[in-house]
Amino acid sequence: MNGNISLLCEMIAIPSFSRNEGEVADLVEARLGGRGLKVHRKGANLWLDSADLNPADTGKKVLLLNAHIDTVKPAASYTRDPFLPVIKGDALYGLGSNDDGGSFAALLSAWEVLVMRPQPYRLIWTATAEEEVCGSEGLESILPELGEVTLGIFGEPTGMRMAVAEKGLLVLDCNAAGVPGHAAREEGENAIYKAMEDIRWFKEYRFEQESPYLGPVKMSVTMISAGTQHNVVPDNCGFVVDIRPNGLYTSEEILQIVKENVKSTVKPRSMRHKSSHISGDNPVVMRGISLGLEPFGSPTTSNQTLVDFPSLKIGPGESSRSHSADEFILLSEIDSGADIYVKLLDNLQI
Repeated sequence: MNGNISLLCEMIAIPSFSRNEGEVADLVEARLGGRGLKVHRKGANLWLDSADLNPADTGKKVLLLNAHIDTVKPAASYTRDPFLPVIKGDALYGLGSNDDGGSFAALLSAWEVLVMRPQPYRLIWTATAEEEVCGSEGLESILPELGEVTLGIFGEPTGMRMAVAEKGLLVLDCNAAGVPGHAAREEGENAIYKAMEDIRWFKEYRFEQESPYLGPVKMSVTMISAGTQHNVVPDNCGFVVDIRPNGLYTSEEILQIVKENVKSTVKPRSMRHKSSHISGDNPVVMRGISLGLEPFGSPTTSNQTLVDFPSLKIGPGESSRSHSADEFILLSEIDSGADIYVKLLDNLQI
């Protein structure tokens, strides 16, 4: 059995829910160290650096490989022990096997192959924590240790299709202010009516740029709260807007457009969940197309939301299996994924 698949089996046996990945990180660190590799670690995040094997790589541009080692909790409808790795035919069952174990193993195998050949870049493989909760102690915490990154490859189950765009997330808490008064008299300023004007804008506004892969920026008012009793004109109306950026606008640009057009106060919950969009003339995209890899836009978020450099999301397995009961990955998907990663990245000029 492939050594990295054996390692994945050992990982499945250890619960590694988000923010509790220390034990599985210990395992991976020990196993890779046992292969004679220099393993860097910060918290529950690990990385391997080609410059440790090839000192000449030190001054080269950085190509980052990333997979995550945390999982969600098992679905209640599991019929198998989620922490018992079982190989049945071509399938490996177990929590985290598909999301993100397949990419973990395939990217590690590709790194081991690529660093044995001279490459025009410095290749850093990372296995990071807290991806499922977009936590601050995951990839984000080690980026300053890695230097300026020129290109990122994020391993997620995409069926080895190239996600050249990924939706982001921007949640806004909005509040329309009015003046209280008695509902029986002509007094006060109804905050609900003021909010309705802004809600209508969110419903009707269309951003000019539409992504060929993700379509338009999508804005949805999803929650609303106002009033204390039936006979009092409400002086405040709060509502929540869920916005899915399409890779062509930054969250800052969207927020500015919103503030220029609504009268309610607007407060973003977070500006961390960025959308991404990589140019079709990026060398990795052109190489992928030449290999017959299909480009598409991904509606699901990943560690890509945390970075500003060009990146591609691609990995073995299927997104539909993620977070589902009796999760599995095909061993052939891992092997094929590793081969494709090598063909995609070998001697790539970034």
